[in-house]
Amino acid sequence: MALPKLASAKYELTLPSNGEKVEFRPFLVKEEKLLLMAQGAGTEADQIRAIKDIVSNCTFNSVDPSKIPFFDLEYIFLQLRGKSVGETTKVSVTCPDDKETKVEVEVNLANIKCVNNVEHTSEIKLSDNIGIVMQYPLIDVMANASDKADAAFDIIKGCISSIYDSENVTDRKDMDEKDLDEFIDSMTHEQFEKMNNFFTTMPRVKEEVKVKNPNTGVESTVILEGMASFF
Repeated sequence: MALPKLASAKYELTLPSNGEKVEFRPFLVKEEKLLLMAQGAGTEADQIRAIKDIVSNCTFNSVDPSKIPFFDLEYIFLQLRGKSVGETTKVSVTCPDDKETKVEVEVNLANIKCVNNVEHTSEIKLSDNIGIVMQYPLIDVMANASDKADAAFDIIKGCISSIYDSENVTDRKDMDEKDLDEFIDSMTHEQFEKMNNFFTTMPRVKEEVKVKNPNTGVESTVILEGMASFF
């Protein structure tokens, strides 16, 4: 006789990047096993693959983790985790006043937000008639660049959507890799900093927590930022 089917609860979240509503379910045992195996003995590539598989499964394949901004993926994963293993989690935080004492603080994952910066823009003017339109980094771009000395260069390169001047617009798919490398290498320090500003101001998953150093009695505010900060 066939065993009964277990029903999962369904929830809804809103993607920070575009306001799209996404239905999701909590982790099942099969996803918890997948994550534990990747965290326990897997490489970074295994962990990324596990996160992508879990997000895809738990959103009923309505989200392609390889095609959404990295901060969307972080936000979805934290929402999944909150509904799956409890909305509160304890994380270890280093006290800012002495930069060495670690304390444990409790964070409510339900309160985690993706924070926008009003100064953020995807269009970067390099000169009066030359500019770049950027796209948000994807998880594969971040992963491929993470173990390289020139990671910042690779991430910037991977996030260029188009380059334009007063006469033409060139899409990324039409750019020669060597020409693009030379274009980035020819930037001044000020122009390159404008590129970096796109990343420092883009939406981020973050939460502020209060910590008190038990050794000094100093109270501080610490910003937890990015998915890894909440584990």
